[in-house]
Amino acid sequence: MITFYKVIVFIHIFSAIIGMGPGFILTTVVKSGNTMTELRHSYRIRHKLHIYVMIGGTLLLVTGLIMGFLNPSLFRMGWYVISLILFLVALASGPLLLSPRSKPVKALLESHKGDEIPEEYWRLSKALFRTENVANVIFIIIIILMILKPF
Repeated sequence: MITFYKVIVFIHIFSAIIGMGPGFILTTVVKSGNTMTELRHSYRIRHKLHIYVMIGGTLLLVTGLIMGFLNPSLFRMGWYVISLILFLVALASGPLLLSPRSKPVKALLESHKGDEIPEEYWRLSKALFRTENVANVIFIIIIILMILKPF
């Protein structure tokens, strides 16, 4: 018989696949655009993928905390606590770091006339992508901690 805890673990792993998988390619999707039309389309696709990232990420946090409350010894394990802290840091990076860097990009995509990509886009997107890459490294560290449970 499947226990409630095993169901939560299953949802947790499934959420990681649904949320983190698309999250790792958000930057790649928009790097493929060579014209403003292609960039606008890429950012629309990115927005749709980001919905999966948000749903998966929310389920990851909720199920991770539920597992901790069902098995309180997890809160004494370094890999769990560090993973939780890193996840919260990455989560906070959305409104604190990513949103301020993505708003000018979105505004440029909406306001720019013509199909040639302006130089300003490259400067703005570089800062955004650098921040996204740092968040991705944090998520990779979390995945490694979850798999290896080193301490």
